[in-house]
Amino acid sequence: MTLELLETYRKQLNCGFEQVQQLFPQCVVQARECLSEAGLNIYLEKAQLLCKMGRGAEPAIIYLDEMPSIASHLGETSLSAVADYAYKLARSPNSKAIVPFLQSLASLNRRIDQVEQLNEYLAMLDDFIDRTQTVIHGHQSMYESKGLIPMLDKVPFLVGKLTLDGLRRWMDYGIRNYQHFPDQQAEYFALQSADSKNIMQRERHGVVFKDVERQLDMLQSALWNQERMFVSFSTAFDQIKKPIPYIEEDAMRVPDMYDDLNGVSGLDRYRAMLMHMMAHYTWSKPSIGDNMAPQVQLFLELFEDCRVDSLAIARFPGLKKLFLSLHPIPVEGSCDESQESCLRYRSTRLSRALLDADFKPNDALIENMVEQFNQVMQKGENSSIEDLRDLATHYFVKSRKQTDSLPNLYFTDTEISYRDDNRYLWVFHEEGDEADDTVENEYKPDDQDREIDQDGGLPPRHYDEWDYISETYRPEWTTVYERLHPAGDANKIDSLLAKHAGLVKQLKRVIEMLKPQNKVRVRFQEEGDELDLDVAIRSLIDYKSGSQPDPRINTSHTPDGRSISVMLLVDMSESLNQRVAGTDQTLLELSQEALALLAWAVEQLGDPFAIAGFSSDTRHEVRYQHIKGYSEHWSEPVKSRIAAMQAGYSTRMGAAMRHAAHYLSAQQTDKKLMLILTDGEPADIDVKDPKMLIQDSKQAVTELANQGIYTYCINMDPKADEYVADIFGNHYAIIDKLERLPEQLPKLFINLTQ
Repeated sequence: MTLELLETYRKQLNCGFEQVQQLFPQCVVQARECLSEAGLNIYLEKAQLLCKMGRGAEPAIIYLDEMPSIASHLGETSLSAVADYAYKLARSPNSKAIVPFLQSLASLNRRIDQVEQLNEYLAMLDDFIDRTQTVIHGHQSMYESKGLIPMLDKVPFLVGKLTLDGLRRWMDYGIRNYQHFPDQQAEYFALQSADSKNIMQRERHGVVFKDVERQLDMLQSALWNQERMFVSFSTAFDQIKKPIPYIEEDAMRVPDMYDDLNGVSGLDRYRAMLMHMMAHYTWSKPSIGDNMAPQVQLFLELFEDCRVDSLAIARFPGLKKLFLSLHPIPVEGSCDESQESCLRYRSTRLSRALLDADFKPNDALIENMVEQFNQVMQKGENSSIEDLRDLATHYFVKSRKQTDSLPNLYFTDTEISYRDDNRYLWVFHEEGDEADDTVENEYKPDDQDREIDQDGGLPPRHYDEWDYISETYRPEWTTVYERLHPAGDANKIDSLLAKHAGLVKQLKRVIEMLKPQNKVRVRFQEEGDELDLDVAIRSLIDYKSGSQPDPRINTSHTPDGRSISVMLLVDMSESLNQRVAGTDQTLLELSQEALALLAWAVEQLGDPFAIAGFSSDTRHEVRYQHIKGYSEHWSEPVKSRIAAMQAGYSTRMGAAMRHAAHYLSAQQTDKKLMLILTDGEPADIDVKDPKMLIQDSKQAVTELANQGIYTYCINMDPKADEYVADIFGNHYAIIDKLERLPEQLPKLFINLTQ
């Protein structure tokens, strides 16, 4: 390009910023290669527009630098679309977002192929701005969107993980839930909140671990007869060091998502990873790692990986094809030993040769290692990592190069994705690793202690919550802390039962009628209560005729019993402290009487029965307290916990029901009944929409029905007709005369289970 032509383009640009003038020659050279003459004119015209709009030199510099390649890929109509949108932002309260907007386009360009998709992205931004700008007294044009700049800063990362449709859904969720909370909105769109990351994970492509966790659980149980716990880690947010699966004594740490790889589905990648880890659990023993050179440790880990893979393949031959499909093969000679460290290159080729007899490494040392490895493997499952130490040392000594210590390590085609990082193989006796001999103080219940997870409770569990507006789940939205309820004075419950002595006698008569009375005759028993004459005569005939007689000539009788398990979930929110009109008792005291009578009645029937109380203080703290477990009988400890019941906080019913179902569903009975005793509608202090928790509880009822759990609500709220049917359909009862609750609750249970 001549100087005269360059000056012509400069005059056409007509931009006085010195930084723009310095970069302009190389930008216009690139533009001439990518654009037509008409496109070049539009390019210069729109760059001039960005220079003259009063927002400094940076928007024009980014536009001049990035747009030629974008226009070449998407079409020259993108030149005007981008510049006009930047100008539109400049004339709005969101003018600070111009630079982040322009900077986001290069990453977006790598993920889309049509200008229509760019227009869709711009429309998404328009919708985002309209819905997130602060509105005060009906005016919004004066206030910027708090979430726009944080979101645009994350677009280069987001478009690498999500499709445009997934990005739109992620944005829509944040707008709907944080529209009126500017600070939380900015945190969400900056990917700083757990909620934001969870929603992004849900929208990612590939196979999500949570979707296949149950299949993997069944696989390890069926094939390995083990039940190891899985804990997933995120692969989306750690960009400095890519996480690798690893094994701990109590759990397997696995990626939260797998894409298809080399024609292997994400599910099969999880299966391969599981089989490799279970092989380590079965055949690997941790070894002393002190005083071992890192390179020798690398090769010893490789030999051990191949040993357990070979044993797994011997037990399950179909694994070989799966393992080899995921095992890369570095191209021979691709690592320059004079310029880079080839440790990983050599180890990956050695690993392939150890597993694949058809692989030709063209390396005498590797071929020799394969022969020695095969000799070790003749021991089968009696081999160990100790048999491989000499092989690892020998291979390192014979193969090492001076360049092995170079910082630029060769990585291409060296990642064996189904294998863990092998930390499970090593123990170190370094200073500071000694066992801690201190003994923690014994837990003593404290009613005033709010730190539920530190006062003797179990680790918290997270549950999704239903968003009826979007008809989707908020992933892991609620946190349930569970603990054993503190104890009180059991004599208080004995006095309550004495108070209702007449009712107890009445219930006894009903219970005697409900108890299993019939006997079922079981025939063809070798041992039993009496002789089965028909079978005995037939056996005698067989014996006389020389045939083998049937020894099952007896019958026995078993009771025709009930097969039902019950969970009583008690609302322990603050409203239970209200006094009942016309009495000197609170709702809590009436509930204690009713629970005592019901627990006694169910004990007489012999049904598996549990009681738990719940309350909540925002979604981050749903309290679930065990009052009576399925394995406990009606005894002093249970009475003492009922006596110590206290009311406080709010009613997040859906999370409590899901957690209670976790225990009820494990019962081995034909019928499962969950009774919910409450005095009001689901509510919590962090939820402004009154329908939100009602709809979530309704969804929880549906989930439990799909698990075979029948739910029934006993409501003490006179106004419950307004909402209880929405949640439970016609499976509810409203106690109009609250003072009769101790009488009504046991009778309701008997009617439901007879």
